[in-house]
Amino acid sequence: MRPFDRIVVDTNVFVSAVVLIESPPRKVVNRSLADGIVLFSEDTMRELAEVLFRPKFDRYIDRKEREAFLSQLVAVAEFIPIVQVVRECRDPRDDKFLEVALNGRADVIITGDGDLLAMNPWRGIAIVSPKDYLVAEL
Repeated sequence: MRPFDRIVVDTNVFVSAVVLIESPPRKVVNRSLADGIVLFSEDTMRELAEVLFRPKFDRYIDRKEREAFLSQLVAVAEFIPIVQVVRECRDPRDDKFLEVALNGRADVIITGDGDLLAMNPWRGIAIVSPKDYLVAEL
């Protein structure tokens, strides 16, 4: 398997990475930022910001640390304009990740979401769990 150059990371993976510093999702985020280009759309970035700043996460990680994480991510991420709209996932809320992948010519979507994982592969794009991404032979 070759390195994944263009990577879509689902919100659930990012949130786990921020809250659980030594977790597999954190390793996924570190690897994806080191090995490739992380892709976002306005919708996926908005969702990540909304979820990260929910009050329930205040007891796990300081707001300033979350702000710093998001700022660093925005600085290195590639924002993808959505030209081709997708309506194919059984959970329509997940279509935004498919849209980023399709429009951004992604190699992989990394997610813990069963609705997306059930679609692997989708239009030639691998959809893998954080664990599978970490054990992939790069």
